[in-house]
Amino acid sequence: MERDVQFIGQSTAFLDAVERASRAAPVRRPVLVIGERGTGKELIAQRLHHLSPRWGEPLITMNCAALPETLIEAELFGHEAGAFTGAVRARAGRFEEADRGTLFLDELGTLSMAAQERLLRAIEYGEIARIGASRPVQVDVRVVAATNADLPRMAEEGTFRADLLDRLSFEVINLPPLRAREGDVYELADYYGRRMATELEWDTWPGFSPEALVVLEAHDWPGNVRELRNVVERAVYRWANEYAPIAEIVFDPFENPWRTAAVREVVVPEVAAPASPSTPIPAAQFKGADREAGASLRASVDAYERGLLLESLDRHRWNQRRAAAAMGLSYDQLRHCIKKHRLSEGSQSSDNSSAS
Repeated sequence: MERDVQFIGQSTAFLDAVERASRAAPVRRPVLVIGERGTGKELIAQRLHHLSPRWGEPLITMNCAALPETLIEAELFGHEAGAFTGAVRARAGRFEEADRGTLFLDELGTLSMAAQERLLRAIEYGEIARIGASRPVQVDVRVVAATNADLPRMAEEGTFRADLLDRLSFEVINLPPLRAREGDVYELADYYGRRMATELEWDTWPGFSPEALVVLEAHDWPGNVRELRNVVERAVYRWANEYAPIAEIVFDPFENPWRTAAVREVVVPEVAAPASPSTPIPAAQFKGADREAGASLRASVDAYERGLLLESLDRHRWNQRRAAAAMGLSYDQLRHCIKKHRLSEGSQSSDNSSAS
């Protein structure tokens, strides 16, 4: 297997799925792969091809959701010149390209009923016909299909052909989501972290701090392995000290401290009073706010925000990461707020002295 198609993991659910694919690989029958996005459906298709007698022949991939319905049949089965507007020359389809090899159809559940009918005939009889052709063509293709859709339910509702589902389901491989793969988050994070460190030409691999590993394990991973790879590589890339364990994890790269601040400016004044008894705010922190008639809303909100920041930073002895976590902010957001209000460790005392 090439470097990018390696299977990383040790959980029983994951190893069972890989083993099932290995056993099905030599058999010349269709295989249906079921799994959420990012679980590795295409990797399973590659394994089925590379471990089969067809390993030296083409592996052709087609995403059925990437093309409009009007073009899917022409893409799958090809067309003759003049078959439709724009068809200036004949073109072989994916089935002909995959002859003697494997055709991987991703997002199978998006196929139209007409395409499903032609796909069934191709699988059942090894026979296809280009659009506009008068004679069929024989092909020897093994079909591996993948989807996250509930195909049995779709068959009951009449949106997916039941006979095609029967033909495809000789073997069904269900891939577990990452949240169900116990212990694999650490294995994957370490693997992708080391690769990224090598790419950045680090002299060593510091690993992740215990706190960062807890955060990684606790995440739900809706994007599964693909999401984890992005999160880990981003964490390594942003970490400044290659000799210290990586301690900062950012799950959402679209977090915008300016957008968050703008939302706070509108929402906070409505709920600011009275302050929650569980988090009392010293009155001295508000002495800098202009409470006289005519004071602007922005000035009042800025003073309130500044007071919250100073109170949290003082409580955590100016440990900015802890203060950020206590306030529900990311470290970058807190740093932006500190810069915005021009705060320093002596800001609290200087505010109090000026107020007196």
